[in-house]
Amino acid sequence: MMNNLKRLVMGSAMLAAFTPAAFSQFAATGTTTLSVTVGAEAAISVTTATTTLTAGAGAFADFTGSTAFSYKIRTTKVGGTGSITAQVTSDFAAGGPSVAAPLPGDTMTFACTVVAPGTACAGTPAASTSAVSVASFGANAKSAKAGNAGNSLAWTLPNDPLYETGTYTAVVTFSISAT
Repeated sequence: MMNNLKRLVMGSAMLAAFTPAAFSQFAATGTTTLSVTVGAEAAISVTTATTTLTAGAGAFADFTGSTAFSYKIRTTKVGGTGSITAQVTSDFAAGGPSVAAPLPGDTMTFACTVVAPGTACAGTPAASTSAVSVASFGANAKSAKAGNAGNSLAWTLPNDPLYETGTYTAVVTFSISAT
């Protein structure tokens, strides 16, 4: 019985001797390693809440107006891409202009102004109920922390005498993405 008690006491002493090594040691200083994964990210702010299209000088001059927006973006360093699109998600009401089914020659268009690192759309694309490219971004594109302002879409809508009088509204949804 004495041998068994001796083994038990020795076993406990050995366990006590090795257990503290499994835990952090207390000292005057300590360290940790911080790790963060920074991924691709994008955000957009449409700064013109309501874009009023107004007729130019002269009878039946086109309606024009401008929508301003700012963006923040970070694309992947190698092989990254990004884009901004605009989509008419709610068309004008019947009797007035239409994006989904315009009268012949009445297609609403826009011109893009986009600051670097974005590349603006080319020419004057037609507005659509499907997403249309406004800007594109390449690999390692980075905006300012506060965002990049000075971007806009300049809208042109033909002024057709066939439109009924009244106020018509449409909703355009802007989307941004980054990989």
